[in-house]
Amino acid sequence: MNIAHAAEEGISIHLAPPIIGHFLTIPITSTMLTAWLTIALLIIVTFVVRRRLALIPGKLQIAAEALVGGVYEYVADALESKTMANRFFPLIMTIFIFILAMNWIGLLPGVDSIGIYSEAHGSTEKSLIPFFHPVHTDLNMTIALAIIAFVAIELSGVIIIGLFKYAGKFLNFSSPLNFLIGIIELFSELARLISFSFRLFGNVFAGKTLLLIAMFFVPFILPVPVLAFELFVGFIQAFIFAVLTLFFIKLAIEAPH
Repeated sequence: MNIAHAAEEGISIHLAPPIIGHFLTIPITSTMLTAWLTIALLIIVTFVVRRRLALIPGKLQIAAEALVGGVYEYVADALESKTMANRFFPLIMTIFIFILAMNWIGLLPGVDSIGIYSEAHGSTEKSLIPFFHPVHTDLNMTIALAIIAFVAIELSGVIIIGLFKYAGKFLNFSSPLNFLIGIIELFSELARLISFSFRLFGNVFAGKTLLLIAMFFVPFILPVPVLAFELFVGFIQAFIFAVLTLFFIKLAIEAPH
């Protein structure tokens, strides 16, 4: 979705992420650069915050500690064990912060409007190829996150309760009904890949499209409340992804009944 180009020649919406160039045969997309930028910024912020930790905390440190402590207690309550919380809290918190940062960085000025003019594939007309593009408008990125969450959930069940007990949730030969229920559970487990990836992709892509339309038709007034709403949606989507991962882990580590 090219906002600058849309303002000049009409609304242009594309599902495929803009490709800036290639490294060997690997395409380098704007969404990939935005993800790398997010990772770099999070590393820098983490390093700066860690260097400024003090025994007598300031207001910012108190707020950060309260946030982290509150999330940790929530994870411990959900898993009903601080031992389990110590294992899974870093994963849950990392997922939340990473998705939230990528969602909010995708709303910054310059995203989708700073880039290079180049000929589009199969066309002689030049159009703006942005350096940065909202990460979760790229289905590849959301599928990658979904795979990470899916693998973490399945490995949690295998490691905590054992391979055979975990497999027994899906392959139960004690009766035809239990076998059917197990197969349904197996399909629902695999369906999480689709629900995780398409939920995040659909909401962020729809929000970016709404912003594009608002900037095209009412460029000075309507984008402000829409942008505020998208900040809220970005937070909610990160929260939902992290909480669903947490509760699916809780289900995975429970022994089969």
